[in-house]
Amino acid sequence: MAKQEILKEKTNIDGLDAMLNGGLPKGRTTVISGGPGCGKSLIALEFIYRGALEGIPGIFVTFEEKAEAIRQNAMTLGWDIAALEEQGKLFILEAIINPKTTIIGDFDLSSLKLVVEGKLQEMGSNRVVLDGIDVILYIFKNISKERDELLSLHSWLMDKKISTIMTIKTLMGHQTPMRYDFIDFMADCVIYLDQRVDNQLSIRRFRITKYRGSGFGRNEYPYVITDEGIKIIPVSSAGLKHKALGEHMSTGISVLDSMLGGGIRRASCVLIAGSSGAGKTTLTCQIINQFYKMHERILYIGFEESEEAIIENMKSPGIDLFSGIKENYLRFMTNLPEAMGVEEHLVAALSTINKFKPNHIVVDAISACIRMGSERAAFDYIIRLMNFCKERNITSILINQTTEGMNVQQLSGNEVSSMVDTSIFLGMIESGGEINRMVMVLKSRGSCHSNQYREFQITQNGIDIFDVYIGKGSVLTGIARKEQEAKEEAEKRLRFQELSKLENEIEHRRSALKSYIDSVEAEIILKEEVLKGMKLEEEMNDEIRKVKASLRGEDN
Repeated sequence: MAKQEILKEKTNIDGLDAMLNGGLPKGRTTVISGGPGCGKSLIALEFIYRGALEGIPGIFVTFEEKAEAIRQNAMTLGWDIAALEEQGKLFILEAIINPKTTIIGDFDLSSLKLVVEGKLQEMGSNRVVLDGIDVILYIFKNISKERDELLSLHSWLMDKKISTIMTIKTLMGHQTPMRYDFIDFMADCVIYLDQRVDNQLSIRRFRITKYRGSGFGRNEYPYVITDEGIKIIPVSSAGLKHKALGEHMSTGISVLDSMLGGGIRRASCVLIAGSSGAGKTTLTCQIINQFYKMHERILYIGFEESEEAIIENMKSPGIDLFSGIKENYLRFMTNLPEAMGVEEHLVAALSTINKFKPNHIVVDAISACIRMGSERAAFDYIIRLMNFCKERNITSILINQTTEGMNVQQLSGNEVSSMVDTSIFLGMIESGGEINRMVMVLKSRGSCHSNQYREFQITQNGIDIFDVYIGKGSVLTGIARKEQEAKEEAEKRLRFQELSKLENEIEHRRSALKSYIDSVEAEIILKEEVLKGMKLEEEMNDEIRKVKASLRGEDN
């Protein structure tokens, strides 16, 4: 027999439906418990509000807060509850009993059930929130009676197939209210909210402890209360949905492009690591300045310097960031890591990314993220942000400050290097009484990259990377490189002089040889002329002898 999934009600709350594998159980009861300030009432109200926006009416029953106060509080989030009430999509029912009220006779919750049922039929709805159910139960002042009424109410809700959220308070550090310890067994879905302080930072955690008939996210997840409502960021539900890396993009530095095997791959994660002063921010800003010139958007998330300081500092190496900001290609988002918890930082970043829609982001620096609370908090922030960007084909550049000059083993410091596609290491070495900067590409997935150190300098025109210079089995830098270059240049000039001298000598000998040959040839020609004259003279003498003999009558 085929499996049959239970029906669900989507909450349309950011991240919650993913954790619930689709939503809350339809026609059943969900209990949300937690201490003060956790957001129990807010989640319940958001469930009703967002359902109303989708055309699904709902009733919000409040047992301790006035309806007008709820409307005013909702307006701080931009939720116009009153407008939805006028449209008949939402109804707030005040069920507040004066604590001084004296109960006479056999009082129960029958009248509340009748009012709720009548209003549900009128609105054509099956969604109800009972906010602060423990408050109304206290009126009975009898634990047995309270439990009986709660069980009776739950049975009635199940019979009517009403999708219900009950909110109930717990003491600090307790997951369930001790007075109603049976409530978790009664409900079909149980959600626990927790607010705690870790390293002087307030953090909120969300956990589903039970969900009958459905799978769900079983871990403890961070959530935040924003100016738009509840936002939950479950990393485990996202999975690995990364697409293949895109084409190579130029960094604007031709030598670095060659070292990277063509440039940075689109949608990749690039780690630029190095010690303080190595030039990490300068290199990053030169790269994003190149991206801006390609008319692509960049979001710069800074935890160590203000926007004004970064822009001003980059003027020295000739990098203009202001033009990118002016043309809305570059946006800064700067905060101290201690300003808020990791969840608030992450939600703020994701919200800005969704609105600004950048092609690339920069995080400067991930080494500062530990100040959000702990190493785990830093890891959670970075890994979720990287995952979010990779799923959306956004290139991310992570800057990390190491504490040891040329120790490449200390590259990431946050255990995220395995997810990084390209690793660029900047270091500084001492040589000849000076400090010189070096750059090396340690990894570049999908590219045939260089495996050699190269020296670079920060000039008035940005980063200038030199070609590899090797002398006596090692890479020479700084003064040593310049001295070796000067020595080789002198040797080159000496060899040139020797070659020129030899060439001149050969040319001189060739000229002398030519002169000698010319003089010999002239002498030969002269002698040939003399020989020719002598032969002619001899021929003439023979003719004279013949004539004389003829005259004497002699035979030849």
